[in-house]
Amino acid sequence: MIANLTGKPKEMKMKKFIIATGVFLLSASVAFAASSVKGKIINKSNVKNSANMAIGKGAKARMGSVSLKNSSVKGKIINKSNVKNSANMAIGKGATANMGSVTLSGSRVKGKIINKSNVKNSANMAIGKGATANMGSVTLKNSSVKGKIINTSNVKNSANMAIGKGSEASMGSVTLE
Repeated sequence: MIANLTGKPKEMKMKKFIIATGVFLLSASVAFAASSVKGKIINKSNVKNSANMAIGKGAKARMGSVSLKNSSVKGKIINKSNVKNSANMAIGKGATANMGSVTLSGSRVKGKIINKSNVKNSANMAIGKGATANMGSVTLKNSSVKGKIINTSNVKNSANMAIGKGSEASMGSVTLE
């Protein structure tokens, strides 16, 4: 017989771990890696009954989030996302899946980016090395924007998949490279 020295049953620890993991995977987040912001970033994301998974080295799955990497923003980024009963998956080395999100990498923005996305009963998957799947999102890579980008996306009962090395799939999204 193995003694439990913490005084807490193993089942309680497992339940807490599962709940904490679920909250982490389903929560809306804002990330600013090596970026500068002079203005406002507003992320009003409503995620319910959804799964968000990133599996593989460097894989990223973003659901209802704002992500900036090596970017400069002078102005506003507004993301209003409703994601319900959906699955968002990035599987493979460097795979990325974005659902109802704004993603900037190596970009400069002077002005506004507004993303209003409603995603219902949908699956968004990027499977394979470097695969990218975007649904209802704004993606800027090594771009410069002066002015406004407004994306109003309403995706219902849809599947968006990029399968294979370097493949890309976009639905209701704005992509600048």
